[in-house]
Amino acid sequence: MPDMKLFAGNATPELARKIADRLYIKLGDADVGRFSDGEISVQINENVRGSDVFIIQSTCAPTNDNLMELIVMVDALRRASAGRITAVIPYFGYARQDRRVRSARVPITAKVVADFLSSVGVDRVLTVDLHAEQIQGFFDVPVDNVFGSPVILEHMKQQSWDSPVMVSPDIGGVVRARAMAKLMNDADLAIIDKRRPKANESQVMHIIGDVNGRDCVMVDDMIDTGGTLCKAAEALKKNGAKRVFAYATHPVFSGNAYENLKNSVIDQVVVTDSIPLSEQMKSLDKVTQLTLSGMLSEALRRVSNEESISAMFEY
Repeated sequence: MPDMKLFAGNATPELARKIADRLYIKLGDADVGRFSDGEISVQINENVRGSDVFIIQSTCAPTNDNLMELIVMVDALRRASAGRITAVIPYFGYARQDRRVRSARVPITAKVVADFLSSVGVDRVLTVDLHAEQIQGFFDVPVDNVFGSPVILEHMKQQSWDSPVMVSPDIGGVVRARAMAKLMNDADLAIIDKRRPKANESQVMHIIGDVNGRDCVMVDDMIDTGGTLCKAAEALKKNGAKRVFAYATHPVFSGNAYENLKNSVIDQVVVTDSIPLSEQMKSLDKVTQLTLSGMLSEALRRVSNEESISAMFEY
């Protein structure tokens, strides 16, 4: 079996270190920086010829910089004769641009990114909770879309909730919320029906399900500005919810996210480290960050050993 090597860009260095520690290997020696004019500079400082190489790099903000770092690292490793290159992208940026909506004159940027990665020499992609699962079909190489649910579920089961009800913040998240409800001893399900006037803005309409006097647990794949969750939490409280918790895999936290969450009626927000938290977000007591390192390290081990990934998620 080829030697397993792990490299990291500048997007998620702490997560990469945790994964390396769990695999009992050192992060690969690479210089990933910038030239004086801002162009990305990459140099691989160790032999990777014939190795099974994994690059850990979320394409979170600054999205374009982190994406280009990943692209240039792949090219450097390919030219250094790496045996196989797997791009480990815990958070896949541009995933929300997966279709043409309303107008034909818009790009499908998720497909552009997939083509970019495939053409530069990536052999395999491993990501977590893709916003749109059909993006897997945009690639010309195998894609493993693993789930953050085991990490989130473990935290949920440690909580002491009063008659919990799983809540989907919109119609599109019903499948996710229903799955979590089933794993939480067949908890009840509620759905928030909302209207979205324009991007990053949402208006809660009404709640489908009984939340009166109960702890409500909202589940989603990501939190962006937090506007959706905060308005949903207000609606839940107005309908008698005792406490409101929010779980999401990806803490995008853009725009007014800090102010929105700080001033919201949400009691606790739980996210993972697919994206690093800013110091400002870390200062919010109601925000808790879980690590994906255990789940990802096992997934990488299985990929390297040609073992099943899906077996990790058989409950």
